Amino acid sequence: MNRRINLSQAFVTMGILVVLLIVFLAEVFLGGSENTNVLMKMGAMSNYAVVVGNQWWRLFTAQFLHIGVMHLVSNAVIIYYMGQYIEPIMGHARFLVTYLLAGIGGNLMSLAFSSDRGLSAGASTALFGLFGAMTAIGLRNIHNPMISFLGRQAFVLALINLGIDIFVPGIDIWGHLGGLIVGFLLAVILGDRVMKTYNPKWRVLAGAVLIFYVVWTVRTGMIINF
Repeated sequence: MNRRINLSQAFVTMGILVVLLIVFLAEVFLGGSENTNVLMKMGAMSNYAVVVGNQWWRLFTAQFLHIGVMHLVSNAVIIYYMGQYIEPIMGHARFLVTYLLAGIGGNLMSLAFSSDRGLSAGASTALFGLFGAMTAIGLRNIHNPMISFLGRQAFVLALINLGIDIFVPGIDIWGHLGGLIVGFLLAVILGDRVMKTYNPKWRVLAGAVLIFYVVWTVRTGMIINF
């Protein structure tokens, strides 16, 4: 039995965008979104602070901060676009869980491989999680023309953005790649509410890979180099 996808059912997406805007305004009020002290105070990713300062909460908070208004706008536009069709397909709870955990997963990859001297922030780790999730859903529903197309489109967008990352200085490509991987694995595990879920073997395998990913990135990230 096919179920119609209501593209207006994306209130979690809108809620995320409202939160991002409120946090950005708080950054500006406190001294500026490009002020290092403000970013550190509000929870930007700093490998040194996470490991040495035991501030693991930064893995979560960094995905709500942005460095400059264009950083916010570019992420918000794509989150809005992706959320309009991914949220109705996944369901509100699965969508939110995938978004937030992919953001953390991306920051774990950043912790493991990005410069320990840098400071990073942005919703793009979570955004790439949406790319990964839609790719997984598209693969599972490959015989559904619309969902399969959306999956391919998400994968192509991810590749284009990763390609741009290589040539743009100051972009945390590791965070993006990590978010993509975690989003894909979460969609395999959680499934979606509209079409089909992966069989139990694939879901267990994805869960095992996700656990390995978390252990591997944490262990690697615990080594700080200056």
